[in-house]
Amino acid sequence: MCYGHHRRPFSDDHFVPPRAAAALNADAAAAAEAAEDLRSRLAETEARLARARAREAELSRRLEEMKRFVSVMEILETYLARRFSEQRDRVERLLAPSPRN
Repeated sequence: MCYGHHRRPFSDDHFVPPRAAAALNADAAAAAEAAEDLRSRLAETEARLARARAREAELSRRLEEMKRFVSVMEILETYLARRFSEQRDRVERLLAPSPRN
């Protein structure tokens, strides 16, 4: 049964018709292009995310600054309302007719 030479087992590499090889190459190129497109989109998304995080940090900082400002304004408002009330009471006492005995 031996014919004097050994044949290699069949493999797909030796029997790929030229059209199929071209189609495989085209598929591989399309897959590589799609992968590159996805990498590009991922990089773009990561850059947008980094900008959004920076914007969020800036807005958080500004919000805290505004909260401190409002707190200071509330303190000033309370102080000024008390001073106004005290001065109004003093003026009312000065202008009130003095009781005569």
